[in-house]
Amino acid sequence: MRHGPIPGAHGRVRPLTLLGDPLLRTPCAEVTDFGPELAELVEDLFATMYAARGVGLAANQIGASPRVFVFDCPDDEEVRHLGHVVNPRLVTADGVVVRGPEGCLSLPGLEAGTERHDHAVVEGFTVTGEPVTIHGTGFFARCLQHECEHLAGGVYADRLTGWRRRRHARQVARAAWSRGRTGG
Repeated sequence: MRHGPIPGAHGRVRPLTLLGDPLLRTPCAEVTDFGPELAELVEDLFATMYAARGVGLAANQIGASPRVFVFDCPDDEEVRHLGHVVNPRLVTADGVVVRGPEGCLSLPGLEAGTERHDHAVVEGFTVTGEPVTIHGTGFFARCLQHECEHLAGGVYADRLTGWRRRRHARQVARAAWSRGRTGG
């Protein structure tokens, strides 16, 4: 039984920021106002993430600059993790480094084997300013690292090296959404 509102139910679906848009490469700003505009942004992030069938979404992926992301992501044991983090700080990324498939709503239709730690801890705040600590393992740890990277102006493709990086760059260049864009 659900206790409380469904995240994103009152949000609006916003257009996704795609690779090549400078905002995706710009570090997001610390949140200082924990008011209704922030709550509205979090609702819009959830609505957009669900509409795009993602498991996480950072503010700069919908054209906003505050340091906030949302998630609805399973871990490797299929335990669902649902929430948001304002002003997140990745305090731990450790354990085994695993190369696994990783995609991104800002690079639609693409994915690449990307190395991430299988354990992550993120500290930050809720939309009301309460401190929060999020622990993630497996796929959820990948999600936490991925979203924190977005807020710093990065994308998973930045982590690729060698032939994986070259192959991915060719795929970006061929993607219909990237024609005329730069920044891969």
